Amino acid sequence: MSNDFFLKKVKLLVQMHSEGSLGGEVMPEDVLIGIVPTHDLPNVLTLGMSLNYQRDSYKLWQSIMQAYLDESSRWIFHTNTVSKCNLDELRNVLVYYRVALQPNRHPEIWKRVAMGLTRSSSNGDVMGLIESVQFDISLLKNIMQKTRKSEFPYLSGPKIFNYWLYVMESYAEIKWKSRELITVAPDTHILKATVELGLCSEAVLNGTTDSRQIVADAWERALFDSGLAPIDIHTPLWLWSRAGFPKLVISN
Repeated sequence: MSNDFFLKKVKLLVQMHSEGSLGGEVMPEDVLIGIVPTHDLPNVLTLGMSLNYQRDSYKLWQSIMQAYLDESSRWIFHTNTVSKCNLDELRNVLVYYRVALQPNRHPEIWKRVAMGLTRSSSNGDVMGLIESVQFDISLLKNIMQKTRKSEFPYLSGPKIFNYWLYVMESYAEIKWKSRELITVAPDTHILKATVELGLCSEAVLNGTTDSRQIVADAWERALFDSGLAPIDIHTPLWLWSRAGFPKLVISN
């Protein structure tokens, strides 16, 4: 398959998504729209994303929305408060709303991420960290995936980190520098769609870290100089897989 024909298929997928013809699927994070105000979204999205690993994303964000709606529990999204709180108090809220499914590990991760953020700037929140690197993805990547990786468990992983960048752009209106550095976030649906398009072999469906990196690298090469950033095709691919891969008809 020529690269021109491959790009036609990819651009058709992007067009189908924009027209709502991939099922009009509601994305998991959409549940926050109209519930969480813009000024709180960076913290809510970031802390929520820190637990978005090997679980049902729709149920996770539904739980986060319910926790936010309860004013008595809204403090769990305030990084400065969480970084100083009693872990048992945090655990009680996270477990009650099923934001945390693992009663020990998940609250510990939530608090560790909050503490990492409070150490990042005078503001002590997500926007403080982002502003401290002047919206530069490469600098942020160096902090969260290298020099201070241990402070951002799960978030520092390539799949969640890149999807977090995309979510922050899509929902919190963050304008990143060098957004082409946001690679595709290769979850199960992305792996399947990549194989379906013929970009990678079925070997990547084992879902190992190496396979996910192979897929991310393949998309970066395939979209080079195409006008599309790799992350631009994440949602179209994800929805295409969820819809059972409806046929792509390329006109001559």
